[in-house]
Amino acid sequence: MGREIKCPQCGKATVYSTDNPFRPFCSKRCRLIDLGEWASEGYQIASEPGLDDYSTGLEPEEQPFTPTRH
Repeated sequence: MGREIKCPQCGKATVYSTDNPFRPFCSKRCRLIDLGEWASEGYQIASEPGLDDYSTGLEPEEQPFTPTRH
């Protein structure tokens, strides 16, 4: 079995084990709600202030040119 934890999305008690395919969430619904928050930038990871490129830490003049798709 596994230990009982709170679902990070809804707070419902759920078992954290390999028997729960949605761990650490209690259900597919809670897992998808969490994924949607990341995708819509509802959740963000803080970075050092003043950095323009959060993935590399490079200053704008140090960054290689990469075209973006729109």
